[in-house]
Amino acid sequence: MIDHLRDKGFGVDPVCRVLELSPSTYFARKKRPKSARRLRDEQLMPLIEQVHGESGGTYGARRIARALRRKGVAVARCTVERLMAELGLEGVIRGQRRRTTVSEPSAPRPPDLVDRDFTASRPDQLWVADMTYGVCVANGGTRSVFFSGVRR
Repeated sequence: MIDHLRDKGFGVDPVCRVLELSPSTYFARKKRPKSARRLRDEQLMPLIEQVHGESGGTYGARRIARALRRKGVAVARCTVERLMAELGLEGVIRGQRRRTTVSEPSAPRPPDLVDRDFTASRPDQLWVADMTYGVCVANGGTRSVFFSGVRR
């Protein structure tokens, strides 16, 4: 953060004063060598970006960790989660079911002619239909489809 502000032309002393941090603490931290964890993170970040890119941006932390382990890279899911957050990467989150009908509470309702009794004593006495909406992914695109089943 201090480095970012320093690049924008702010001095270290005023920034440290606002952050209530001693400038000597900042400079001591800058001189310290990178930790083993940081070095490992820097090795993992390009691999995580690569797997995320290969998946078309769909893989989340669990699937990326699994893919890296298959490639022989020992990594924990929580490490992948932390590094993905640092890199600003997210997997595709499965959405909730799409609501296809939003009924108006004050609208008139058609009468229930069968009184929710779907038994018929003879053929052609009662016909029932149902429509179900779904999503079909084909040829690289997403299409809305519906299925209609009719029974008598």
